Amino acid sequence: MDKLKHILRNEVSGWKKWELCWLFFSCIVIIVISIYCQENVMGIVSATTGVAYVVLMGKGKLSAYLFGLVNCVLYAIISYKATFYGETMLNVLYYIPMQFVGFYMWSKNMNSETKEVCKRHMTNRKRVIVVLAIAILVVAYGFFLKYMGDMLPFIDSFTTVSSIVAMIISIGMYAEQWWIWIAVDIMSVIMWGIAYSNGNDSIATLLMWIIYLATGIIMCIKWEREIRKNVRQMKE
Repeated sequence: MDKLKHILRNEVSGWKKWELCWLFFSCIVIIVISIYCQENVMGIVSATTGVAYVVLMGKGKLSAYLFGLVNCVLYAIISYKATFYGETMLNVLYYIPMQFVGFYMWSKNMNSETKEVCKRHMTNRKRVIVVLAIAILVVAYGFFLKYMGDMLPFIDSFTTVSSIVAMIISIGMYAEQWWIWIAVDIMSVIMWGIAYSNGNDSIATLLMWIIYLATGIIMCIKWEREIRKNVRQMKE
């Protein structure tokens, strides 16, 4: 019980006003617009927990993985109905179990002062390996999804492969994850925008990805600034 209280205390501490404002603003926008557009309950809950997950991830809070777990389960169902099989398999076979892995890894690497996860950069060699791996796997998986009848096989492949890589990097607490997430968000906005224009009932999911994109840019700047600040302090 004492350990649980300690975790909860860390989750609610260290927040800046703009971070809290962005969290509440993002969730409220998703809920209000989704209700106005008569989105179903599953879509609203999935989108809202997804937005909370990304903001909490950017903040470096452990509770991100709890929201992420709910989002992954619901998003997998939504993707399956939209025939985005790559997104479905990604969530069921990878994202859901990785929520537990991420929670464990982050819990072992929390900054005692900021109550957030420690943040760092990759080496240039690792960056090159990541880019090459994504490029090769996107092409290979894209042809597989095309064979399965995916509506947008190579876009779906890019978001799937890049998300897998970004998740691994995020568990490693590397800031480079945000550059990959931004690319994934852009392609996902395009993918769900096309789905919505074709009559798919996915406005909440589309809005979720738009807010993901904005949040990704904000958190990328936040992590880069914090890492540079820490490097300067170590040199002094």
